Amino acid sequence: MKKDLLCFFFPFIIVKEASLIDSTTCKKPSNKKKNPKGKIMMAAWNRSGDESRMRKLFRFELCDLSSWERLLRLLNRPTDPASLGMFRFLFGMLMVIDIPQERGMSSLDYKYLDGMDVCRFPLFNFLKPLPMDWMYLLYVVMLFGALGIMLGCLYRISCLMFISTYWYVFFLDKTTWNNHSYLYGLIGFQLTIMDANRYWSIDGLLNLKKKNAHVPLWNYTVLRAQIFIVYFIAGVKKLDGDWVGGYSMNYLSQHWLFDPLGKLIFTDEMTSLIVVHGGGLILDLTAGYLLFFDATRPISIVFVTYFHCMNSQLFSIGMFPYAMLATSPLFCYPDWPRRLFAKFPICLSGVLPPVMTNLQTSVSCLYPEVELKAKGLRHKLGAVFTIIYIAEQFFLPYSHFITQGYNNWTNGLYGYSWDMMVHSRSHQHVKITYRDTKTGDIGYLNPGVFTQSRRWKDHGDMLKQYAVCLSHQLTKYNISEPEVYFDIWVSINERFQQRIFDPRVDIVKADWSPFKSNPWLMPLLVDLSPWRAKFSEVENALDNQTEVVFIADFPGLCLENFVSEDLGNTSLHVLQGEVNVEIVMEKKNYTLKKDEKMQLPAGEYHKVYTISQEPSCYMYIYVNTTDVAVEKKVAKLFELQEQVRNGTETEPIPPELQNILNGTNGDINVTDPILRVFLRRQRRMEEVQKRRNATILEKLYRFSIKKYYLFRRSFLMTAIAMRNLVFGLPPMEQLTQEIAYANLKYTDEQAQGETQNVNMQKTETSHVEL
Repeated sequence: MKKDLLCFFFPFIIVKEASLIDSTTCKKPSNKKKNPKGKIMMAAWNRSGDESRMRKLFRFELCDLSSWERLLRLLNRPTDPASLGMFRFLFGMLMVIDIPQERGMSSLDYKYLDGMDVCRFPLFNFLKPLPMDWMYLLYVVMLFGALGIMLGCLYRISCLMFISTYWYVFFLDKTTWNNHSYLYGLIGFQLTIMDANRYWSIDGLLNLKKKNAHVPLWNYTVLRAQIFIVYFIAGVKKLDGDWVGGYSMNYLSQHWLFDPLGKLIFTDEMTSLIVVHGGGLILDLTAGYLLFFDATRPISIVFVTYFHCMNSQLFSIGMFPYAMLATSPLFCYPDWPRRLFAKFPICLSGVLPPVMTNLQTSVSCLYPEVELKAKGLRHKLGAVFTIIYIAEQFFLPYSHFITQGYNNWTNGLYGYSWDMMVHSRSHQHVKITYRDTKTGDIGYLNPGVFTQSRRWKDHGDMLKQYAVCLSHQLTKYNISEPEVYFDIWVSINERFQQRIFDPRVDIVKADWSPFKSNPWLMPLLVDLSPWRAKFSEVENALDNQTEVVFIADFPGLCLENFVSEDLGNTSLHVLQGEVNVEIVMEKKNYTLKKDEKMQLPAGEYHKVYTISQEPSCYMYIYVNTTDVAVEKKVAKLFELQEQVRNGTETEPIPPELQNILNGTNGDINVTDPILRVFLRRQRRMEEVQKRRNATILEKLYRFSIKKYYLFRRSFLMTAIAMRNLVFGLPPMEQLTQEIAYANLKYTDEQAQGETQNVNMQKTETSHVEL
């Protein structure tokens, strides 16, 4: 029983293999006097084909973990390199595809804005991007490194080329950090110290000693442990109350992938709770275990494959679903490529991976006939690395008590915690105020000025970097020693909108340390989380034209707000606590307690002070009268269009309107704003209909064209940069023409709507804004 429990919690320790060389059998001492049957039982245990239950499941015995020498021999057991070689090829290929896309090689000039003084967010402030042409060279090194990994050519050098440039780019911009980008860097690092070029590699062709040579078992152990951690820790993080309650990814149930469930079996709410949240939790918690065992592996691979294929459609996460699919075969027997490709016709043997089973010995492995005294330094280092690396990967997701400065409402530097999709955020208000220390003048900045990123709004470390950068920028505009204040309102997992940082603190001079708690971080009002059930009731009771925003604020603080003239019938309802509402223009104050409400004048500022000892909770209810009027007119136009097409409209229609209703509006200059909205919506509906009715070949063609122009720009811009480095800059007119040629895009009307998500379109709604 103890054996089963130990190995159940650590299934990644070993790899099942169909190898001619097995681990040394554990010798069990027998006592003829006390146990006369021991000798007979030992003989039966050692008999060929009569293995213990543990050996059948895990291909090792518990005694293999009983001492350092046995563990050393186990982790360096010779193993077939085929599965590792196939994973190396697939990972390298996916990185070659990923570099022009998610790594941004196709848009480096837009990403780094060479020559412009903008705010950046590196992990370490001394990290700076290279000049643009050198950045392209750096990406070329990364690309050739990934290509070398894929082909197994100059393997160690290729791995070093890839990981050195990859981690530099990774550390250069925290705003692009995510779990899978972090995972790619880890896998690249692991492959660097592994013998993954022993199968189907150019190195094997050039050096016959490497061709089909054994690899030590720890090569598989580390990779499988990493994938197990990705699944399992992601599942553990989903045990959070927000995920279990269905608040983290509630909007996903509206995606077309869930239409069969939402329309035929469940409601959207049940689909979100049971399928999205419940299914995601169960799959992450169990996938690592189920992939290990022979009996459960086939069905687990089916569900994991379906899961990642869905993710590729639900989220814009690049190659991550396909990279995870490439890891699933690592849990199979290491010789699966040989058995698979042996079933192909012999005529294809020249282009397929080899199927021969005459494996060579390797100095990286320990064989049964070799005495433990002969073990080398590489064997010890491999075993030590395996143990330390796995322990470190289990520790890092829970190391937030060390890096407290990076803790906000979520813990740590997002990326290594495997809390994938556990938190969703929405921002209602963002106000940046600066103050000239000498003159006392106060001004306001547009959120996001001097930067392309929006991620700084949720992370204290990035907010500090942004504030310091803004202070440097403002001095160029004759603002002496500026103070910078942020008032940022965020809702996490459908809670109240509340402040995340103290708006009274000058962030430029505020203290921040990676190892101390952030003193100007406002606490998340988790005590108010039960109100989320009430939110649904309120929203369901409103009509489609009425909007609602739920606000929570701290005692002693004030929300300054402006009600647009477009927002009619705006009211403020107090749900908890006590507030004082000041109408600025009227210079009047109104005190509201729980369940009290008041109308707010449109086109005026007002301030809401929280005067109770506890946090106040209130909601704005409003109607965008302008949008409502536009919607009514547009709806009438669509109704009129339908009548014209049916031939039921008897009233004369102006020629311009006739052409618009008939869809022949290509050359008409429309000035009426209502008609513009109608045309824009009509074109969007036509694009949606075209995409829905498109054949598989048409979709494949459109996808291929889109990718072609992306890779085309990567190649052309890189070629221009390499030319500039070698021969210098050409005349500006020539350079402008070259870049314009590289920027050519597919202009077919069928491809104009590619960037829009058909079933997840964001409706344009107006809010009560600052």
